[in-house]
Amino acid sequence: MEISSKQATEEELQSYYKELEQYNVAPLWTAMADIQGKEPASKVTPYVWPWKDIRPQAIRASELVGTEQAERRVLRLMNPGLGGRTATTQTLFGGIQTVLPGEISPAHRHTPAALRFIIESDGGYTAVGGERFPMLPGDLVLTPPWAWHDHGNDTKNPMIWLDGLDLPLVNFLEISFHDQYSEPTHPITESPGTSLAKYGSMALQPTWTERKDEGSSPLMYYPWSRTREALERLAMGEDGSLYDGMLMEYTNPATGGHVMPTIACFIQMLRPGERTKSHRHTTSAVYHVVEGKGHTLVGDTKLDWESKDTFCLPGWAFHEHVNESSTEPAFLFSYTDTPILEALGFMRDEVKP
Repeated sequence: MEISSKQATEEELQSYYKELEQYNVAPLWTAMADIQGKEPASKVTPYVWPWKDIRPQAIRASELVGTEQAERRVLRLMNPGLGGRTATTQTLFGGIQTVLPGEISPAHRHTPAALRFIIESDGGYTAVGGERFPMLPGDLVLTPPWAWHDHGNDTKNPMIWLDGLDLPLVNFLEISFHDQYSEPTHPITESPGTSLAKYGSMALQPTWTERKDEGSSPLMYYPWSRTREALERLAMGEDGSLYDGMLMEYTNPATGGHVMPTIACFIQMLRPGERTKSHRHTTSAVYHVVEGKGHTLVGDTKLDWESKDTFCLPGWAFHEHVNESSTEPAFLFSYTDTPILEALGFMRDEVKP
């Protein structure tokens, strides 16, 4: 047995390839370099959406388009490397949603999983699965797949938040379903604070509730006041990660795992002047700057960021974070496609030599 050395002329090969087209087949060997390289080469561009640019456009959208016309008044964060797709990374979507005083966003449900990270708000609410959750800056509200939800602004100022969804993945799989509720709002069946009281602490949970893994977290509201307190308390006695600073994951209290089957959510604190070491992983990520000013190096690209900016990182790209303040910490919220890659066995990370 030996490796075949047959070699047709270029003219013969091109004639053969042309003939194959009528059968809707094509040779694999001519595409190997594009589909199976030595390592991943993401088309996702590292990119920052500065709040000073995006906020005026979000307000302008609210002046031009009503919630009846748009249903969800969202500006899509379009990655410049993905050719116009509704995608911030290959698997994740980010958008900026605005609800004006007195408005509601009508109730609906859909197969994509969603999260809301609040940027500006004096109150207002998101209702999910029969319970209303407050929406204050830094709060995280989850919307599991196929859960009824609506939003309302009962304050005197606009509410603006970051929407995060697994929309590109769901659309690629061609499994996007959407259902509009018959009324503008879904009935409220739980008193305020019910899920936080039941599931707000992994150490204490009611004994009469059935504990089962339904995929998404039964706790759908993670208030910033508790999140920040947990970070600062932990930072008093821990050094944190060399590669991510003081990084914590929002978890499902029923399992201790990720908050949703396709999306993992994280919060991290960079101490004053902290610079993390460089590493990379196969997961892609969307980041939002809760507080602080600094930059993130992604390969040779420098992403400058400050409070309320949003930026994204491709998978398998070396990156490091820098807090440029010598006196104040920086806080970064992020969501990733980690659960997908773990389920498929594609999780891999590497430290830069």
